[in-house]
Amino acid sequence: MKIALLGYGRMGKEIEKIALQRGHEIVIKSTGENTYDINEADVAIDFSVPASAYSNISNCINNNIPVVSGTTGWLDKYNEIVDLCNEKGGAFIYASNFSLGVNVFFELNKQLAKMMSTLEQYNIAIEEIHHTQKLDAPSGTAITLAEGIIENTNKKAWELDEKTSEENIPITAVRTPDVPGTHTVTYSSEVDTIDIKHTAHNRQGFALGAVIAAEWLHNKTGVYTMRDVLNLG
Repeated sequence: MKIALLGYGRMGKEIEKIALQRGHEIVIKSTGENTYDINEADVAIDFSVPASAYSNISNCINNNIPVVSGTTGWLDKYNEIVDLCNEKGGAFIYASNFSLGVNVFFELNKQLAKMMSTLEQYNIAIEEIHHTQKLDAPSGTAITLAEGIIENTNKKAWELDEKTSEENIPITAVRTPDVPGTHTVTYSSEVDTIDIKHTAHNRQGFALGAVIAAEWLHNKTGVYTMRDVLNLG
């Protein structure tokens, strides 16, 4: 399979290694604007920057190239991409985190939220820790975790750093050198604390998941998630 890498930073380079190991060919390594011919590729993987993601993804869809995106910070235009994909009969997967383990963690988070939903004595909080080069805060993964809790409890929203309402979930974003990503969901009461935690040891898990998603999306049409790729229900 011929893959276009839209974004060739640290994640792009890690994805390249995994893709080559799995027998694929990298035909585009983009580090900027749409100065490439996307039609050289069978599928594209976008790990660019928020300012470029919408343009990269829409260019793929307009040229009938399936596209997988892990770029965060652009989701105010997500529904526009979904509409474009449906209109053009394209193929698209977005995930805040492509790690196979994190996507299992997302499902565990939802199940725990359901179990805790009637236990109002517990306060809920999320902490995420990432490397200092991460451009957005909170992480897309932390937001996905918060959304999973909101779907299954009486919580209404999330907020960064400070909790201003009992109906909201506070997210603490920590930036420290050389941390690929650590996410912790905490339920705390006066008598005990329950934590669930995912710790990434390196970027290989993110890269592997993105390549697996691209393999799965090839020759499909529609808008999908990693739940579809991993058949998580």
